Amino acid sequence: MGDLLRVERDGPVAVLTIDRPEKRNAMTAGMWAALPELLAGLADDAGVRVLVVTGAGPSFCAGADIADLLSGPDPDDPMADVRRDNLAAQAALRAFPHPTVAAIRGHCIGGGVELAACCDLRFTDPTGVFGVTPAKVGVVYAPSSTKALLDLVGPATTKYLLFSGELIDAGTALRVGLVDRLVPVTDLDDEVHRFADVLASRSALSQRATKEVLAALTTGGDGEAEVARWYRETIASGELAEGVAAFAERRPPQFPWTQ
Repeated sequence: MGDLLRVERDGPVAVLTIDRPEKRNAMTAGMWAALPELLAGLADDAGVRVLVVTGAGPSFCAGADIADLLSGPDPDDPMADVRRDNLAAQAALRAFPHPTVAAIRGHCIGGGVELAACCDLRFTDPTGVFGVTPAKVGVVYAPSSTKALLDLVGPATTKYLLFSGELIDAGTALRVGLVDRLVPVTDLDDEVHRFADVLASRSALSQRATKEVLAALTTGGDGEAEVARWYRETIASGELAEGVAAFAERRPPQFPWTQ
């Protein structure tokens, strides 16, 4: 799937591009299936500090390729395989150990919203168009996808989007919390990469700890065990000492923790 899911590196920033612009970057069954292994390779790369997810051409991702929805071998559940691979891809993106940023332009529909919601942050420009469309095709939205949407926009907007399947523009998406930044069309790539460089300059240990604590808090835990473990690591690794020294000396920190 290297031709449809393309990865490029810019120093510590990896850019994953969904590259199927003739289909508005709709995800095939094979693309969903390939995503976890691709993400695992990037997670294991010590040089990667930030992941940007985007789409080739004028769209982010128009969702799952509808041709795959009923193509499974089981007539009683023809979506079983694609549903399994879709959920595995989402789980892998949510579990990515470093900050993830979705750079969204144009269509971000269905599975595109699922991918964007699995990222830590979402930037868009005024061309962004967002929708969650299971009600248009008679699909039951998965609990994990529903919860990701709920965590971002709350119950009322989740119901609005899932009940109606209507599309919302970028300004509305910003207002309801579906995206975090709305920037001019000409600035999207530059601003995403500027911010990715900022993230890459910060403490990877602090970022990893934050992701784990937030995951615990949103799944019913209190985060105390995670905080205690990571606090000990800040001292043992020298991360805290370097951060304090750099602040006192008014210089950029050179954080030692790279796992």
